[in-house]
Amino acid sequence: MQTWNEVIRLADHPLPPDRRVEKTDAEWRQLLTPEQYRVARQHGTERAFTGEYCEAHDPGLYACICCGTPAYDSRTKFESGTGWPSFHQPVKENAVQYRKDTSYGMTRVEVLCNVCDAHQGHVFPDGPAPSRLRYCINSASIQLVSEPQPAQPAE
Repeated sequence: MQTWNEVIRLADHPLPPDRRVEKTDAEWRQLLTPEQYRVARQHGTERAFTGEYCEAHDPGLYACICCGTPAYDSRTKFESGTGWPSFHQPVKENAVQYRKDTSYGMTRVEVLCNVCDAHQGHVFPDGPAPSRLRYCINSASIQLVSEPQPAQPAE
């Protein structure tokens, strides 16, 4: 389980992705809606409480809108009251990458797809136990793709 200290460490020392997806700007524009492109490729933010997944509770995996890489499991989604879908963990340690973000006069940690560099949102250290993380993710950057796999029993 990732913690805030691990997020900060990974912002300085990123893990390699399992694969890479790279496209030209024109290819991304053709693949995505204008809003998806603005958020995912131009590091935009959708308005609070407007995203498709803000109040969704369907089971499944949330994958990157650009490359389809699974990023979050619906079982880690929680109601944060912030107006964006919130998760307390990514599906695996190298599913996302972290970058320090000093825009808008504040210091935050940006979350991006580790496979295609799509902007997803930001992570904060004010989430629920046990991780205490809140991945505040734009609906325009993700898509609900499948049922999550059942948890494996501990060995």
